[in-house]
This record gives sequence, structure tokens and C-alpha cells, in this order.
Amino acid sequence: MASQGVLDTDSEDEIPPGWEERVTFEGKVYYANHESKDTQWTHPLTGKKKEVKGELPYGWERKISDTGVMFFVDHVNEKTTYTDPRLAFAQEKKDSPLDFRQKFDGSSTALSVLLGRDLSGKYMIVTGASSGIGFETVRSLTLHGANVVMACRNIEKSNFCVEEIKKGNPKANVEVMYCDLAKLSTVKQFAEDYIKKDWPLHVLILNAGVFGLPYVETEDSLETTFQVNHLAQFYLTKLLTDLLVKSAPARVVVVSSESHRFTDLNKSNISASKLSPGANKYNDMKAYNMSKLCNVVFSNELNRRLRSRYVTSLSLHPGNIMSTSLQRNWWIYRLLFMIVRPFTKSMQQGAATTVLCAVSTELQGIGGMYFNNCFHCYPSEAATDPVLGDKLWNISENML
Repeated sequence: MASQGVLDTDSEDEIPPGWEERVTFEGKVYYANHESKDTQWTHPLTGKKKEVKGELPYGWERKISDTGVMFFVDHVNEKTTYTDPRLAFAQEKKDSPLDFRQKFDGSSTALSVLLGRDLSGKYMIVTGASSGIGFETVRSLTLHGANVVMACRNIEKSNFCVEEIKKGNPKANVEVMYCDLAKLSTVKQFAEDYIKKDWPLHVLILNAGVFGLPYVETEDSLETTFQVNHLAQFYLTKLLTDLLVKSAPARVVVVSSESHRFTDLNKSNISASKLSPGANKYNDMKAYNMSKLCNVVFSNELNRRLRSRYVTSLSLHPGNIMSTSLQRNWWIYRLLFMIVRPFTKSMQQGAATTVLCAVSTELQGIGGMYFNNCFHCYPSEAATDPVLGDKLWNISENML
């Protein structure tokens, strides 16, 4: 049996000659001194304690030899080692569950966030998954074994995306199901069809969004930006809530934007007519900003209502201006995005924060937080107002 040797560690965690880093079956990291034959829980140089969490990386398996020795098999690369591969991703032990340490930033990619993760057996739904950040989110998650349903309105385009994903990963577990957020009847049908499959639902990623639309009413007689960006995804979450609870621990991830800070929506002026105004009061940018505030407010309110049932919710800004399909609706926006494109994130970088919120083991059981560039930061004051959250929830239910 050929051994790969001890996996590399970060430079600040280098251990002195004669020492070896090991891990117990329970995930506690300890250090063995081959000269003195002693072991200890703390790093011999930094004095820190570390631990490994979660499953083995995708494609790995733990085995026990006939003599009782534990070893690990990498089925992807057809190699074996006596070293637990999770050691490469060991984390410093936290003093508090809310002590979230910054490991990634605006330049991180979704695949770097997922490095070492095995998502086999995890079932996820991603709305708006046929292009841009949504597509990269799905591609990255399926590369690590997740079962992902793409909730999309353009079936032909979505099936092409599936073909592209399977070119790089023939074993990808990905499926397309029809869901047009501008038609609430299809949202209901999607939820019913998913529930009929008798699958669990561990992560619901509300990624879909529209931007820069002229005034258009949906078939439900609501302003389109508000319905697509908030109300329809609120409805989808409501319809799938029982399944999320049954599958708990589960998460809802809501893709918002820093634009949520630039709206006057608050607990004193919120109303159905303000959220979904008529043509004479409509402004495309104001509508977008307001819908993005609704995303963060909804996420926080959902977390307050479901956290006791082990369903948490997080919201996020994926990154500064990115060239996605969002800007397709007006030539001025397309021109602006084309000009700034050399200075923006790639889609892989744009998907990183979504993926972090969806699968980070450090965020297990923790919700009600807002992330930007993979970093926990504070949203606007209105976004954290529980009174606004309660009012938005009740108005949304009444509109439905």
C-alpha cells in the first residue's frame, strides 16, 4: 500500500522536525513527538488547538486493515494513505459558535470554498440556475457530489447547462424542473412536483433575480421585479417549509445585493402598493433596490421563525458589478457592464459567497447573518428591523 505521506500544512502551522500531526476518529487534532514519544493536544509552536469536522472529501473512504490499522482510500486518484485527508482543512477550535473566522475573500472561488467537501447525499434546489452565478453554483456543488435541482423557466437553455455540467462531470446528479417566478401557479406546481419525488431538501438557494425591467405586470397582476425577486421566492420557501423542517438541519440561502442599502422602505411606509406600485410610480432602479432589501429582511425573519426547528437562513451580496444576464434588459446597462467588465469578478468568484453560505460547516446551525465577499458584515439598519420583517412577512402572505 503506497502512502502519500503527510499532507502539506499552511506555513503558519508548520510543525517542528520530529513532530507529526494526527487526528482522532472523533476529529480532534493532536501532535506526536517521535523523539520523546509524547503526544499533546496543542500545536507545539502556536499553542492552538485544532479540529476537523464533517465528512471525508469527495471520493475518499475510511477503511480498517486486517490488523486494525485505519487507512484512507482516494477512489478518484486511486491512492491510499494513513493520514486523514481532513487534516488539510483542520480549523482552529472556536471559543464561541458565533466566532466566524475569515478564510476566504472577494478573490476566492466557489471551488476553493468547496475544496475537500463531500456533498454526497445532500439535496439542493437553486432558482435561476441556467446562467451566471446560478449556473456556477450548480456546477460547483455537483462537482462535489450534491444532488441539485435547477428551478428554471427556460427548459431548453437549462438542459444545455446540464449537458455542459456533465461534460466535465459525467456522474453529476443534476436535474431541471420548470419554475417561472413570474407565474405563481408554476411555483406551486414546482413545489408539489418536488415533494412528490420524496427527496429531502437540505439547502434551498434563492438565486434568481431580474434587474432594469421596464414596468411590466405579471399574470398575477403584480409588478414583475417585486414578484420575481421577492414574492415568488417567498412563496416557494413557504411551500417547501415542511420539507425543510423534515430534512433538518437545513438552510435557506438568499442572494441579495448591496443595493439593499439604497431604498427608503421601512416599517413606517411599507405597504402592498409601495412594494408593487403602479406604472405611474414605478422606477426600475428603486424597484430593484427595494426587492433586494426585501431579500435580506425576509431571510432574517425566516431565520427568526424557523431556527428553533433547525432551519436557518443566510443572505448575501455575491460581489461587485459582474457581467451576468441581469443587465440584458436595457442597452445602457449592457454598455455599463461591458465597460467595467475587466475590473469585475468571474462567475466562479461570484458564486463563492453563495456556496460558502450553503455548505460551510462553521455556519451549521447559525443564521440571520449577511455576507459580502465571503465575509460576515452588517446589512442596513432596516434589514435587521424585526418589526419590518414581521410586516413584510404578513403583507407577502396577504398578497399571495
